[in-house]
Amino acid sequence: MASAQGKTSIGEIIGFFLRLGLSGFGGPAAHIALMEREAVERRGWLKREQFLDLVGGCNLLPGPSSTQVAMALGYTRRKWIGLAIAGSCFILPAALSTLALAWAYVRYGHLPQTQGLLYGAKPVMVAIVVQAIWRLGRMALSRWTLALIGVACFAAAMSGAPPFAVILTAGIVELLVVWQRARKQEAPGIAWLPAGMSGAVGAGTGAVAGLMPIAFTFLKLGIVVFGSGYVLLTFLKTDLVDRLHWISEQQLLDAVTAGQVTPGPLFATATFIGYLLHGVAGAAVATAAIFLPSFLMAGAVGAYAGRIRASRPAAAFLDGVNAAAVALMAQIALVLGRAALVDKWTWGLGIASSVLLLRFRINATWVILAGGALGILLQVVR
Repeated sequence: MASAQGKTSIGEIIGFFLRLGLSGFGGPAAHIALMEREAVERRGWLKREQFLDLVGGCNLLPGPSSTQVAMALGYTRRKWIGLAIAGSCFILPAALSTLALAWAYVRYGHLPQTQGLLYGAKPVMVAIVVQAIWRLGRMALSRWTLALIGVACFAAAMSGAPPFAVILTAGIVELLVVWQRARKQEAPGIAWLPAGMSGAVGAGTGAVAGLMPIAFTFLKLGIVVFGSGYVLLTFLKTDLVDRLHWISEQQLLDAVTAGQVTPGPLFATATFIGYLLHGVAGAAVATAAIFLPSFLMAGAVGAYAGRIRASRPAAAFLDGVNAAAVALMAQIALVLGRAALVDKWTWGLGIASSVLLLRFRINATWVILAGGALGILLQVVR
């Protein structure tokens, strides 16, 4: 994929994704919104259409979507080394902070008080997501057919349709629309593969589980979980609680809480569970196994997303996928808003964050940190 600027230094990539990993509260939609604001709006690393293509392509993959977008974004800057750095720096803060919470949980029997942090940080993340939806939506829904697809996808997501099915259907519908339009215009034959891609086609707590079973279990999860980090929870309950009986439902809920209150991907919940099962070694194995497939798949998105635009059918399919991706972000923003904007303080914080981000263009990281600190203060004084 062509970049908007020259090659980015390794130090800049490390700093960008490490800061993102330290401040990325709020789940996949919030992470993608932060990346769009920083990589597209502030740094000009790539065009908004190119970023949308990365988001759309990664939404078709199993595994943690926002982590894969970070990896694919890193690939556009420095190929595979950029991907490895981006993924590692985005994952590491979440894994280490979740590991610290797991240690405290095992030592003291409960999680530290973290509700104040979420209370203040979530309204800020809602504002960031809404801002990204506005910017990305103007491009993704630029034609009336795409706007209709976006509305339909939003309605389907609100009714509980699986995200992968929504995204795949949207891509197919837009592909059929473009194909039908081409037939009416009696367009010449359409190249179904962009240049350069033809050769790629056809080519309980305690140590209750060993490291190899942990590795295989979490590797499987990294391959088969479609949707978002929240879909992972269903698989964790089915495999680890109901089938293998490695942990209890309460331990799973505590692991999920740890994943939510720490920045970065919710898939870092695996770190917490791995620690419960086999200490630090279990945490390292579970984390590495669940994220490993993403490093390989995101590289393919980073390598080929730009070339897909050279094929009219493939580009049409991707346009539909992008429209669905924005619709899913809108659905998640609504869900986050209902959970985050619960009283006058959170509404005030959400509105103030929107003003700071849109009008004064304050760096989102500082707004998130300020919101979290204010939330902790409010919880203490009330």
